[in-house]
Amino acid sequence: MPDKNAANTSSTQGRGLENQNRPAAPFGPGPGFGRGPFRFGAAAKPKDLKGTIKRLWAYLSKYKLSIIIVFAMVIVNSILSVISPLFIKKAIDDYIVPKNFKGLISVIIAMVVVYILNSLFSYLQGYAMMKISQRMIFDMRNDLFSKLQTLPLKVFDTRAHGDLMSRLTNDIDVISNTVNASLVQIFSSVITLVGTAIVMIFLSPILTLLTLLIIPIMMLLTSAIAKRTAAYFLQQQTALGRLNGLIEEDITGQKVIKVFTREQKEIEKFISTNEELRKSSIMAQIFAGVMGPLMNVLNNLTFAMIAVAGGYLALKRVITIGAIASFIQYSRQFTRPINELANQFNQIQSAVASAERVFEIMDELPEKEDVQDAIELKDIRGEVEFKNVWFSYKEGEPVLKDVSFHAKPGQTIALVGPTGAGKTTIVNLLTRFYDIDRGQILVDGVDIRNIKRSSLRSNLGIVLQDTYLFSEPVIENIRYGRLSATDEEVKNAARFANADRFIRHLTHGYDTVLSDGGSDLSQGQRQLLAIARAILSNPAILILDEATSNIDTRTERLVQDAMLKLMQGRTSFVIAHRLSTIKNADVILVINDGRIIERGTHKELLKQKGFYYNLYMSQFAIPEGMDEDEDYEAELGG
Repeated sequence: MPDKNAANTSSTQGRGLENQNRPAAPFGPGPGFGRGPFRFGAAAKPKDLKGTIKRLWAYLSKYKLSIIIVFAMVIVNSILSVISPLFIKKAIDDYIVPKNFKGLISVIIAMVVVYILNSLFSYLQGYAMMKISQRMIFDMRNDLFSKLQTLPLKVFDTRAHGDLMSRLTNDIDVISNTVNASLVQIFSSVITLVGTAIVMIFLSPILTLLTLLIIPIMMLLTSAIAKRTAAYFLQQQTALGRLNGLIEEDITGQKVIKVFTREQKEIEKFISTNEELRKSSIMAQIFAGVMGPLMNVLNNLTFAMIAVAGGYLALKRVITIGAIASFIQYSRQFTRPINELANQFNQIQSAVASAERVFEIMDELPEKEDVQDAIELKDIRGEVEFKNVWFSYKEGEPVLKDVSFHAKPGQTIALVGPTGAGKTTIVNLLTRFYDIDRGQILVDGVDIRNIKRSSLRSNLGIVLQDTYLFSEPVIENIRYGRLSATDEEVKNAARFANADRFIRHLTHGYDTVLSDGGSDLSQGQRQLLAIARAILSNPAILILDEATSNIDTRTERLVQDAMLKLMQGRTSFVIAHRLSTIKNADVILVINDGRIIERGTHKELLKQKGFYYNLYMSQFAIPEGMDEDEDYEAELGG
């Protein structure tokens, strides 16, 4: 497996490491497409419906009292909805038909009061349920984010970061919307359905039977259309995901597109993908739009049947005109909950599937807990020793094979070798982002597995080739190395790192808020801030991973000067492809295929004329006529 890149931070204290070679983040659509049951696109099938609902209830149950109050309001609201059509029957039969208008006003006032109360309780239950769902989602999002902070680096290395972000945002939003809308709606629909059915039977069993005849037809048509619509919404979501991914790639890769003049090619790709999205969206919306009119046709058919049958029964004096008018209202009220219940099916499935994705991350094993008698490192000297270390990212594919070396306090150890040899893996193991398979890693003679992780990492500092900066003021980015540092200590660290001068030339100096990742700074400036951050953290052991790559010569001198100051008195591990930067290291370890194949000083390794010699010669040509026994330092830029 390739050598993993360690964290984009100058001190391991604080945020976890970010893998530089992580997979491209997938981009997909958020909620809000379609209508009715297809609000979230095609419903994903949950793997464990019962178990997931049980876990969701564990979050909801924290607010049992509020839920009981909401359900009480739902019951009252449903009862008001059920009894309101009875006022129509009373008004027609008792006052309009007999032409007795004296009591009609009182009935109308009663109807208005019922409808106002119905609207009021609808608002209150919606408001209360919104607060409950947002509190629940607040808890879930906090738990998921907190869980992410405890996960080992391998989780972030093996999962697309965009997918993890989607679980924290999109999936939790799906759960929130479903809990907010569906829970109350299902409960309300069931109560309304039962209450309405009872009143309908009481008014006219015959008309009730006629109404029930339409229900199976409604359910069959709804199911058939839902299947087709779900397929098209799935195509729409997939196409939208591809379109978003293409947009993200083009925005990120604008320099490459312009350098190779591939604008027209990208436009053609976008038009093709956009056309695919347009076609699938049209079909999805067409089928989704059919549902409403079709239900209206069936409802109107029901009303016609009730009117004809009711008129006949009224002529036979089996039922009153007021009862027929009320029954028409009840038939509409009866089919609405059935449609609503059907509409919730896909939405609930989507929410449960999203919850499973959230719980999948919550169920990931965190970093192993510190052993019971783990110690705190105090007055650390910085002695590091690897003893017969074996390690593999994938079982059976070792990346490090029997690696042993000893770094004395204050020594500079350089790690060189081809890409994927295992250099950065050594750093990952020293920081305990991964645990070794066999062997020992000792710091000051103590196995790092017996040291508290927080203590070990607080004594380590890392400066990488690609420094990660946060969208915060410059002073806070440096203070990340030690959060308790004063402003003056931060500025002293910046001066020590040769960063103070360029910082003061920024628009707001130390208070300048950086853009995402510090993209408004040059690579060299970002490196100087990373070094300042590491200086502030005052680590006993320093790791420099390609810290001077991809910067100009003048800035490189500033960075190297700051690095030399930082390395003084500290045990330092330097990973570099530019061999000229590590000639003064106390020990150079040459790594190839997971093994240390050579070790020694720069001069010693050149004299051996082995692997290191060939690497060095590939970077620096030997002048003609040079005697092989002459001092290479003099002739090769030393």
